[in-house]
Amino acid sequence: MAPAAPALHNAVTMPSTIAPADQRLLFDLVRETIRRLGTGRPAPTPQTRDDDLRAVRGLFVTLRRGEELRGCVGHAVGRLPLIEAARTLAASAARDRRFAPVAPDEVAALTVELSVLSPLVRARLEEVVVGRHGVVLRLGDRSGLLLPQVAAERGWDARALVEHACRKAGLEPDAWRLAAARLSTFTCDVYVDLPRAASA
Repeated sequence: MAPAAPALHNAVTMPSTIAPADQRLLFDLVRETIRRLGTGRPAPTPQTRDDDLRAVRGLFVTLRRGEELRGCVGHAVGRLPLIEAARTLAASAARDRRFAPVAPDEVAALTVELSVLSPLVRARLEEVVVGRHGVVLRLGDRSGLLLPQVAAERGWDARALVEHACRKAGLEPDAWRLAAARLSTFTCDVYVDLPRAASA
């Protein structure tokens, strides 16, 4: 059976800006990068002339096996062209220190989620829209980020989302009220590639 086409997570995304063929390129790159980890084979070298994939955007790579989170790593602010960031963050997500490393034989069974971030916008609590916005809370050298889909999945309202971002930063849940705290929002294009175990 052929792999399922990339699925767009419509509940928390703005209109797609990445063509289906380019989504497939990114997903293939993520999976092949993870397969090669620890094998001594060099990571694949991504190449594209597509402007969307060469754009410098914030990106998070999330890996799940069934309902189990296996890794989630990203950059809130773009540091690399999107195609390069996908490869780099795939390797980091597969070795997320919170979880056991992803084994090569797990790759086909993973759901891969790519969250492409808009630029950060300074915001107030009342401007946070659950299901549309992710948030970043910064205070001093501490920061906590939560993607839009987290609030939607867990049934949080805007205040709960911001409070959990504070906790993720290692702060008290009401730290967002402090004058020195900086709350920012962003939106995501979220692309989901379902497990390919049936085609393995």
